[in-house]
Amino acid sequence: MKKLFSKEFIIGLSVIVAVLVLFFGIEYLKGINLFKPANFYVASYSNVAGLEVSAPVSIDGYKVGQVREINFNYEKPGKIEVILALNKSLRLPEDSKAMIATSLLSGAYVEIKMGKSAKLAEVGSTIEGITAPDMMASISDQVLPAVGTILPRVDSLLANLNNLVADPALSQSIRRLDGITADIAASTAGLRSVMGTQVPGIMSKAGKVATNLDTLTRNLGALSYQLKNLPLDATMGNVNEVTENLAAFSRQLNSSNSTLGKLNSDPELYNRINRVTADIDSLILDIQKNPKRYISIKLL
Repeated sequence: MKKLFSKEFIIGLSVIVAVLVLFFGIEYLKGINLFKPANFYVASYSNVAGLEVSAPVSIDGYKVGQVREINFNYEKPGKIEVILALNKSLRLPEDSKAMIATSLLSGAYVEIKMGKSAKLAEVGSTIEGITAPDMMASISDQVLPAVGTILPRVDSLLANLNNLVADPALSQSIRRLDGITADIAASTAGLRSVMGTQVPGIMSKAGKVATNLDTLTRNLGALSYQLKNLPLDATMGNVNEVTENLAAFSRQLNSSNSTLGKLNSDPELYNRINRVTADIDSLILDIQKNPKRYISIKLL
């Protein structure tokens, strides 16, 4: 019976399977999944330094694909085409840009800058490729010149610092500071001693003052209570009555129809009283001069 598969067929089939396994294994190790559907776009650059196949493609830090191929365009020398395999569900506006950026940890990657156009780019079309400023070039162009201008100033500063340290006045100032520190420590010890001996007496006096204040407060409270219980309404009524009586007396005194008013306002009455007083004075003088005229003494 003739064999179904010859030795040569089995060897050829094994070689084909090995080649396929090797191919897909290498692609898998690169991070490329050939069985995952993707949309392909082409970005053109003049420099792709650091960018490699299977480098991540991201939008705002989120990975949406990877670099599938990097090819030199021989028809347009100086241009390098990068094929981007993006998620099947992702569609790019036609004004989107693919920027090559560099990370210190992961190396170069492609960052998609989404455009604002309402028209979408066709799958397989070319989108604009740009390159982010190189970090080291920025340092060389911006930081190093500034450092070059700073270095002479740093040298001058160090020289001045050395002169200051070598100045004898600095050591004298330090010794003076040591003396001041010792004086402060002595003052602190003295203050601590004073606080320890006098503060208790002050606190006891403060306690006595607080006790006196409490007593004064209680006395004021008692006085306030007594004042509150006084018959103020009756007293005010009596005061009002006395005030009314004084007002009535004042009206009578000022009235010309009353006796007191006439006595106060009638000049004739005043003159009569003066004349009567003068007559009485004259009578008293006459009695003193001639007592016999008024007093008769008969002897039995």
